[in-house]
Amino acid sequence: MTSFALRLPEHVMEQAKAASEEDSVSINQLLVSFIAEGLGHRRGLKIMKERAARADTEAALAILDKIPDVRAEVGDEVPVRKTSK
Repeated sequence: MTSFALRLPEHVMEQAKAASEEDSVSINQLLVSFIAEGLGHRRGLKIMKERAARADTEAALAILDKIPDVRAEVGDEVPVRKTSK
């Protein structure tokens, strides 16, 4: 495991202390889990952006055009939106 000195603004440290007490974990454990969660979120966004860049919109729309125009099954209907007057 690696150590890293981290400087936090006082208000962030106060929030971290409060959250760690609420969750009954150490501040270190709390911050490690938040950092890991943030990195996972960032990695997921990066992957989605990469996949979106490779997307073939025209091919996807062509596939959707092949879907038959049929009435939705009971319970699968799109709700009718009420318009304001």
